[in-house]
Amino acid sequence: MYTRVFLKAKEETEILQGFPWVFDNEISHLKYKKSEDGEVFEKSLEEAEVKDGSAVEVFTKAGGFLGTGIINRNSKITVRLISRQHADKVYENIEEFWEKKVSDAVNIRRLSYSDTDSYRLIFAEADLIPGFICERYCSEGKVYLVVQFLSLSCEVFRKEILKALEKHVKPDGIYEKDDEEVRTKEGLPLVSGWIYGKGKDEFTILENEILLNVDVKDGQKTGYFLDQKTNRAEAAKFCHGKRVLDTFTHTGAFGLNAFKAGAKEVTSVDISEDACKMVEKNIRMNKAESVMKVVCADVFDLLKQYEKEGKKFDVIILDPPAFAKSAKAIQKAYGGYKEINLRAMRLLVEGGILVTCSCSHFFDSKYFYDMIMHAAQDSHRQVQILEKRGAGRDHPVLAGYPKSEYLKCAICRVL
Repeated sequence: MYTRVFLKAKEETEILQGFPWVFDNEISHLKYKKSEDGEVFEKSLEEAEVKDGSAVEVFTKAGGFLGTGIINRNSKITVRLISRQHADKVYENIEEFWEKKVSDAVNIRRLSYSDTDSYRLIFAEADLIPGFICERYCSEGKVYLVVQFLSLSCEVFRKEILKALEKHVKPDGIYEKDDEEVRTKEGLPLVSGWIYGKGKDEFTILENEILLNVDVKDGQKTGYFLDQKTNRAEAAKFCHGKRVLDTFTHTGAFGLNAFKAGAKEVTSVDISEDACKMVEKNIRMNKAESVMKVVCADVFDLLKQYEKEGKKFDVIILDPPAFAKSAKAIQKAYGGYKEINLRAMRLLVEGGILVTCSCSHFFDSKYFYDMIMHAAQDSHRQVQILEKRGAGRDHPVLAGYPKSEYLKCAICRVL
């Protein structure tokens, strides 16, 4: 008998819609045996003698089966569901179970991407592997994977997942980048390094015919943000012969796409000195020195300065980090997003293009497009939203799991 987790009344609605998590405050009690022929215990979550990382079956208060998951009482996300089948079926052949999940993710990407593309290979819950991220980087004919085991629910299946990746991707190397604090909330240590094969800590990928340096050791997240690839290509279509301001640039990718499209002038801005050095390196690699320059500055301050100086741009790109990292931070984030957007609107020429983004899932589409409307109002501009975009096909959205629809990208005409 697998441990059974029973929810409180009416807590199953979101799970039935596709939500893959059970929070600690949603749990009524657990039923379990200490041995196969032993007594059945019914205890609260706090009192139950259940091993973290073990499989549990989740039920409604009335006894309706919801799915199989992995329990971890170190985390407020106490159960992450790995299947809507019973545990016996899942564990019938656990290697085959995980191999199918990996092969499904690999095969769906192959429909949209070539062998020389870099893309997100597995997107955690959205690919039905909770907590697990895998990026595929192609460099100089070699394939490298960068993986993150961000929850105990995937950490306990590390061996099976890696074996499936080696079989279906045949990478030249796998780098584990598990140095994010979210692992400490799961009771897991912070670790980093090559765990299969070997590669350089820095290598070069080709994206939209642009050369870009990826630093897997010291770069943010997995070394590069692959989710904006198609948005960069789309934004570049408006940049031929134009003066472009690329803010929160990180690697300079938006600006370099603009350069490739024939921009007249590109200014890429970031507050991080390390990021600016990376941008300069990418500019040299792409021989873009005559068109692009880097400014190391606070974007908020620089937009104010440019407004005072009366500077004008034809295209402005706003791709800030997540201002809202929790639900409590939404209102403060709203003010930050609104400020940079209204100042950008004032800096654009008549009919100029604003490409504005948010990568915070807490700051959802409702807040995002409401913010654009009020930024336009306060900047005394009219805005046409030409296109509402999100992440590429390598970042699927799981119905019923809004966190997977985190990226918003609006291409706007400012009048």
